Amino acid sequence: MVTPWPDSAWWLRRQDELLSFGRNFPIEVGAGYLDERGVPMPTEPPGTTELYVTCRMTYVYSLAHLAGDQHALPLVAHGLASLTGSLYDHEFGGWHAKVSPQGPVISTKEAYGHAFVLLATASACATGVPEARPLLDQAIAVFEQHFWDHESGMVVESWDRTWSECENYRGVNANMHTTEAFFAVALATGDDVWRQRALGILRNVIAWAYEFNGRLPEHFTPQWEPQLDYNEDSPAHPFRPYGATVGHWFEWSRLAVQAYTSELLGGRGAESQWLLDGAQYLYDAAVRDGWAVDGAPGFVYTVDFGGRPVVRQRMHWVAAEAVGAAAALRIATDDPRFASDETTWWGYIDEYMIDGSGSWIHELDARNVPAGTVWPGKPDLYHAVQATMVPRLPLWPPLAFALRDSAPPQPPN
Repeated sequence: MVTPWPDSAWWLRRQDELLSFGRNFPIEVGAGYLDERGVPMPTEPPGTTELYVTCRMTYVYSLAHLAGDQHALPLVAHGLASLTGSLYDHEFGGWHAKVSPQGPVISTKEAYGHAFVLLATASACATGVPEARPLLDQAIAVFEQHFWDHESGMVVESWDRTWSECENYRGVNANMHTTEAFFAVALATGDDVWRQRALGILRNVIAWAYEFNGRLPEHFTPQWEPQLDYNEDSPAHPFRPYGATVGHWFEWSRLAVQAYTSELLGGRGAESQWLLDGAQYLYDAAVRDGWAVDGAPGFVYTVDFGGRPVVRQRMHWVAAEAVGAAAALRIATDDPRFASDETTWWGYIDEYMIDGSGSWIHELDARNVPAGTVWPGKPDLYHAVQATMVPRLPLWPPLAFALRDSAPPQPPN
């Protein structure tokens, strides 16, 4: 197999630095949004937490425990306990998007956040923590009832608190994280229907990518018609930016390679070539439109549907997903060009994004100077930690289960 730079010791060191940086995330309820020092930022109201950040950090420290971190399990327990506290809507069910210790700050029920509930609880199941499986079952019931649309084979975006009104919008971002979560749910439950649903989502997304020359639309009507001008007046929106989001093409590419690998291991590789082809198509489009297109190293955040840069900030998560996609394709194909790209992307990350604390600067401007216009601080470790693990673990099963199966179980501490 082609081996890229850096070596495994480099990845392990970067992983451990990240995990050390993020350990102070627990606040009264959930995870704090971390600042540049790894300390939860002050919020108004005090003690406010977001569902997706809490779930991401629960997931990350589940991976940490499975990787042998003896101090990670209490952090997993804190995250799981938070999902039974004020983040959970004890009146109407499901989880609020944002809460303080006094109650909901944003009571919307979002598919994006609920996908991370699935990912966090399914991955925590791999640690053996007994609280994880009942929470996963609860999250599955909510997701099945309210978010999964059997007719389209995709998820709806969000509901009001009482589950009375569904948002008049559909997005592929929530479906992307749902795909990742469904892979983990399939392993945690042993029910392959979740993986099959993820395959269906991938088939739709890859078809849209081909239709738009790799520039995957993000925003859709409830009938899944692309809305190419959505948020044109808010191009740097952190979750729904105008245009096409380069980092998501890398992320979809990695997910497609994982799905292809799962099919290959099941003896269905021949009829699943579309997944590998689609992964390479998305990856090549992201490199074509994203990397150093304005004369400076780094990936631009978004482009329009002609491929012209719109928001030129360099986001850490885009570089992390570029590494993950290149690693996945390198492992799946043994093509040296992907190893070469890994070398390039890691070199960029090492030079521009990793600071003296070992954590990653979350946003740089077009000149690769630290910025915070879209993502202030360093809220969580999700993308960066995955970037240190994907290159050195099997493509299937998902990370938590790959770690569980490749290392002896760690005793609680």
